[in-house]
Amino acid sequence: MGTGCASVLGWLLLAQAALQATGGRPCDAKDFGHGSLVCACSATYCDTLDPLVLPAPGSYVKYESSKAGKRLERSEGRFQHNTKSPDFHLTLDTAQRYQKVKGFGGSITDAAAINIQSLSKDAQNHLLRSYFSEEGIEYNLVRVPMASTDFSIRLYTYADAEGDFELRHFNLTEEDTHMKIPILQAAQAVAKWPLSLYASPWTSPVWMKTNGAMTGRGTLKGSPGDKYHRAWAKYFIRFLDEYAKHNLTFWAVTAGNEPTAGEIIFYPFQCLGFSPEHQRDFIAQDLGPALANSSHRHVQLIILDDQRVMLPYWAEVVLKDPVAASYISGIGIHWYLDFLAPIDLTLSITHHLFPDYFLLSTEASTGSYFWEPRVVLGGWDRGSKYSHSILTNLNNYVTGWTDWNLALDMKGGPNWSKNYVDSPVIVDSSKDIFYKQPMFYHLGHFSKFIPEGSQRVGLAVSKKCRRCDLEHSAFQRPDGAIVLVVLNRSPMDVSFGISDPHVGFIEAVAPSDSIQTFLWKQPA
Repeated sequence: MGTGCASVLGWLLLAQAALQATGGRPCDAKDFGHGSLVCACSATYCDTLDPLVLPAPGSYVKYESSKAGKRLERSEGRFQHNTKSPDFHLTLDTAQRYQKVKGFGGSITDAAAINIQSLSKDAQNHLLRSYFSEEGIEYNLVRVPMASTDFSIRLYTYADAEGDFELRHFNLTEEDTHMKIPILQAAQAVAKWPLSLYASPWTSPVWMKTNGAMTGRGTLKGSPGDKYHRAWAKYFIRFLDEYAKHNLTFWAVTAGNEPTAGEIIFYPFQCLGFSPEHQRDFIAQDLGPALANSSHRHVQLIILDDQRVMLPYWAEVVLKDPVAASYISGIGIHWYLDFLAPIDLTLSITHHLFPDYFLLSTEASTGSYFWEPRVVLGGWDRGSKYSHSILTNLNNYVTGWTDWNLALDMKGGPNWSKNYVDSPVIVDSSKDIFYKQPMFYHLGHFSKFIPEGSQRVGLAVSKKCRRCDLEHSAFQRPDGAIVLVVLNRSPMDVSFGISDPHVGFIEAVAPSDSIQTFLWKQPA
């Protein structure tokens, strides 16, 4: 080897060591011709972020992602004083305080687990670190299906033995013990803080159901308080018992995924129908007491777990019953019919009617409508849709936001009913590669910087910006720092100002099709 080659090799090794020392590695950008980029990760390389370090007082740090190609790109600046404010500016008001944040995350479906495990061990590690570690976007919420969903490769429950009311034959399956549980344990191992897991069932065993099938229109046989309802409540407890044996404890359970789906004739995948009255009585007589009298009494109970168009009616029916209400902590919402349901007439009104119950977004995915392509590699607009939903939810008292599948394949599956959708991470197992989509980075603008316990604070807008489309929300973190997220979905750059009366003024520009997260310390 010549001296020139040796010196180049030495420089490369030094550069690699420097990158490893700082922790931040750039995106390996790939363009699939859909308007923006994905970041490719393999067994040997994946982009990373430095652990968050807050800037010195009087300075701010900004993270920016854009359709043009930035991915959580970090920069710093200083607050100005005696600067003339632009016409359009945002003024922080920490005296105005709203809801506290629970967190952000995604769902470990069977399909997500299959895709993660289709990768080599090193690539799997990169994927889990991307989502859960300090060098990634630090998810803290994980939704865990109880048994199968449409994103499974077969239909099953944990108690398929006919008439087993005592659930003596209740068993987790290979999907749990060999797939979901090891992945959850590995995710927790790379996370800085404990993950908050919450579980949702799609259907009961068929022998408990009026239609004798996992799909289609059907509910529990009998009526609340009877042996069918007691057995279904006991099923939740047994699930929690079995996961606890693997050192996995749950923050919450939902009373059931999309209870209105089971009221639809010929519904194409797993469901269990409940009206709000039925859910109210099942919780009051069966599920609530079962949880309260078990070793899982700390596990919180979430109602609805369905489209927000059901609000506030669903909450009024369930929560106005004092017995049912005493067992309930929150209300879960899905995003699929948001276009039918103005947010102020659903979420805000529900919060004001029932301020002691948290609102949590429990499912969202793009590519789910029949007229859309399923997977769009590099689709910036899909990321913008996520951020728009998160911001409008947060500005209307929602405490957190949960994506659907953590990872899917190039078709948007597997899914036994071929109900394919998109995901922030798409796996190409034939190449031992996964792609981090714009959706992934949009979510990171929230999940990495707004930790659990942060509180939304006031943000006054100087005037309506007619020619721009900025969306924004501000938070105070538990460590006292301020976080401001600004989304620009318009095709033009927008100049604006940020004013913190305690610190000073930032002159800022939101580039076209971009999202920015600003962080700074306030005086002690």
